[in-house]
Amino acid sequence: MKKWITAGLALAMWSAFSQAEVTLHIGDQKGGMRSQLEAANKLENLPYKIEWSEFPAAAPLAEALNAGAIDVGIIGDAPLLFAVAAGAQAKAIAVSKSDPYGTALLVRPDSPVKSAADLKGKSIATNRGSIGHFVALKALESAGLSAKDVTFRFLPPSEAKLALIQGSVDVWATWEPYTAYAESVDKLRVAVSGRGLWSGNTFLAATDSALADSEKKAAIADYLQRLNAAQVWANQHPDVYGKTLAKIIGFPQDVARLSFERRHSAWQTIDDTTVTQQQQTADFYHTSSLLPKTIQVTPTFSHAFQVSK
Repeated sequence: MKKWITAGLALAMWSAFSQAEVTLHIGDQKGGMRSQLEAANKLENLPYKIEWSEFPAAAPLAEALNAGAIDVGIIGDAPLLFAVAAGAQAKAIAVSKSDPYGTALLVRPDSPVKSAADLKGKSIATNRGSIGHFVALKALESAGLSAKDVTFRFLPPSEAKLALIQGSVDVWATWEPYTAYAESVDKLRVAVSGRGLWSGNTFLAATDSALADSEKKAAIADYLQRLNAAQVWANQHPDVYGKTLAKIIGFPQDVARLSFERRHSAWQTIDDTTVTQQQQTADFYHTSSLLPKTIQVTPTFSHAFQVSK
């Protein structure tokens, strides 16, 4: 029988604590968890403290997890695999399912690239090990191509976009909210979307040391329920949340709203389907020679947490 930590159980665990206030060190990405929690007023009356660290992409967040610099972080399926391969003692505790359209391959308006088959011989900028990198590789595979048929340049989002606009690369493989901004403001074009290429899974991951600490584990359980409630609220109030998100990430309001609204995200409890999808991603990265060995993903999940419906 699974022993899940629900919102009620987390509160019961809190009532038994008598030690000093717990601090959760949480890693976020641009326009991620914190913006929703603040907009939905879900950070009020916290029985613990939060220290936030914002990262421009998943790779440095994964490094922070690996180093134990953060307790919890939001991270894509592929970057989590790289973190585990690098020795990170962390587990995925919940999954956000979303429409993967905005994890895409972008090109300039006049680019001849209109499909995955047109990528042959082109240069692609992205973060190594990112969701963008994964989608680029899957796009190549879908057209019968491989990484040997293109030139990858591994750059952070701001540099990758500039390289594309200036013409020093042909394609930029990225994700939201960068995709929405690039389409709306920079007038870049989605040549290949992530639909059919990526599962759309993003994880809330926690370090083993944090999970082994009973007080931090209870805090993480409470945080997860607040995060889920904030996502539900954002989906129900796109106009209000769009305004808040725009201020936080410095994007125009219509761009901010587009970046989250078309994802249709929802937090869910880890299930067998999610584990299977992650194993398929791990096997693909190994086949692509980006992971030195096969990873069995089952031990990288914790089934102790349940997302309230």
